[in-house]
Amino acid sequence: MPKPFYAIHSHGFVRAAACTPKVLPGDPGYNADETLKLAKEGDLEGCDLMLFPELGISAYAIDDLLLQDALLARVEDEIARLAKASARLKPVLIVGAPLAHSGRLYNCAVAISRGKILGVVPKSFLPNYREYYEKRWFAPGHGVSGVTMRLAGEEVPFGTDLLFEAADLKDFVFALEICEDFWAPAPPSTQAAMAGALILCNLSASNIVVGKADERELLCASQSSRCQAAYLYSAAGPGESTTDLAWDGQASIHELGRRLAQTDRFPAGSQMAVADIDVERLRLERMRSPTFNDAAVAAGHPERRFRRIAFEHKPAFDDVGLIRPVDRFPFVPDDPARLDKDCYEAFNIQVQGLAKRLQATKSKHVVIGISGGLDSTHALIVAAKAFDALGKPRSDILGFTMPGFATSEGTKSNAWKLMRALGVTAEEIDIRPAAIQLLKDMGHPFAEGQPVYDVTFENVQAGLRTDYLFRLANQRAGFVVGTGDLSELALGWCTYGVGDQMSHYNVNGSVAKTLIQHLIRWVAKTGQFDAAASETLLSVLGTEISPELVPPDENGQIQSTQAKIGPYELQDFNLYYITRYGLRPSKVAFLAWHAWHDVEKGDWPMHFPAETRNAYDLAAIKKWLGVFLFRFFEISQFKRSAMPNGPKVISGGNLSPRGDWRAPSDGTARVWLEELEANVP
Repeated sequence: MPKPFYAIHSHGFVRAAACTPKVLPGDPGYNADETLKLAKEGDLEGCDLMLFPELGISAYAIDDLLLQDALLARVEDEIARLAKASARLKPVLIVGAPLAHSGRLYNCAVAISRGKILGVVPKSFLPNYREYYEKRWFAPGHGVSGVTMRLAGEEVPFGTDLLFEAADLKDFVFALEICEDFWAPAPPSTQAAMAGALILCNLSASNIVVGKADERELLCASQSSRCQAAYLYSAAGPGESTTDLAWDGQASIHELGRRLAQTDRFPAGSQMAVADIDVERLRLERMRSPTFNDAAVAAGHPERRFRRIAFEHKPAFDDVGLIRPVDRFPFVPDDPARLDKDCYEAFNIQVQGLAKRLQATKSKHVVIGISGGLDSTHALIVAAKAFDALGKPRSDILGFTMPGFATSEGTKSNAWKLMRALGVTAEEIDIRPAAIQLLKDMGHPFAEGQPVYDVTFENVQAGLRTDYLFRLANQRAGFVVGTGDLSELALGWCTYGVGDQMSHYNVNGSVAKTLIQHLIRWVAKTGQFDAAASETLLSVLGTEISPELVPPDENGQIQSTQAKIGPYELQDFNLYYITRYGLRPSKVAFLAWHAWHDVEKGDWPMHFPAETRNAYDLAAIKKWLGVFLFRFFEISQFKRSAMPNGPKVISGGNLSPRGDWRAPSDGTARVWLEELEANVP
């Protein structure tokens, strides 16, 4: 039975909150009340997991009050009250409290769910320097394992060896550590991650001093990236004693190095940061990373040393929306500064790769077919920059425009303008006479004047262009620079062998179509070339994407690539999530719907014209995803299995059989298409 499509739990998400409630030092009743208020808010928001600060039930900055028996007894009473109240709440609650065991006092994290205390994890590393004196009150938890403790009338698991796992929601597995544990050279959460925890939670107090917020951010991002996990962090906030310290209430949620949510700092009252964590993606990422698993082997298989505490979470599978940034363009950052940096790096990776190939082959020339479209334009400016870097004259770049039966005056004009502006050696070869002869020799109806524009008609033109380029390279001591991009390779939208699939070296093979337009704009806007070249580059950006192999119809409508294989903006989205993370088609559709169904929601990349901002409903998303799955898995792998060399440019963006993607050339798309049909309405 398919699960509800619009429910986050159907797609491997867990909704988490990092909370900073207001506290009153030494008043467990007040603090438990504030914790419960936030817990009820989180319940209404559909949270699955809620993290609260270190020693939040007692407050952190109470010093020797921690050793007062009356206070410790009240703390235990309030833990019991929270556990009882949690029976009516959906979220798992993680709270901090001072708890006694075997004649020692421990700084503890307590996991509570559905009326039950799941377990207690003591703090491993106690700070005892500068303003910290925790060894005055607490025993270290390091090494405590395999034991239980009596708490609130129950016998509960106690130790640093606990993982908590939902029995009824796959991949909802979390572990706990406390404040200073995070600053240790080998945080306990690293071992927990290698044992299988996908969500790492840090209950922190962490007073604030100048610059410390940046350090916390760095550590959270780093730990989530290094452990291939989500990292929840919650620092003490409003109400803590300011006798000698101040508190800013910094709370955040990171996943694979990316911050998903954060609270405001120095708040006046309670608050929380909420985000949906993709625990399924985290599991899949670890499966793709032998180094992560090798580290677990080298550490002696930590999963053998951890106890898995199972609990019934009882997910409702309701449609609660999606609280998580989902980029429309996974290859193109929304943030202007990041986009500028990515364009700089991508362009220079391509330039460096081509420059090295020029040096290695000792070639005098490169040969490029220039159509006036996006891909060949970008390949040409990469070549121009590579020649500049090597001190070679641009006149040694041989650019050929090769008009066919459907070449428009606009693209041909742009090709000539660009070649002239860049100072390359430009020539024109009309392929139509050779194409007609070839079609005539084959007995094709077009040679007899019939308007038959089949795949043979198209590929005769594409093949002739490539044939000319290779023979020209032979004749003029050069090599052919390919122009085809990553998106075309993914969809098989290229002519195999003697066609645009082949070249001596392809600079664009790892660059998605949605990124190429931004690279061209970046080159123009940053003045990499003169004003005339930049003007032409911007003109190319406004050109309809078309192979220009079939003449316009009776209404003057030109051949449209995207009408045939789908919008590149959707297909690049599909490409990224299927190849980079191996997500199920239904989950890709779910993410695409959240990214694309409303033009007003979410950010758009810089310079993205308002009139070209599109929205897609679920029917369109499902249709074009089906096209992608069929073309990618079933009919085009043989083209990628014989890809020419070219530099890897972007993460999740290399389909070379020597790089990120290896697959059988005679595969089938059945499994993916059936999953799409079964689980997407």
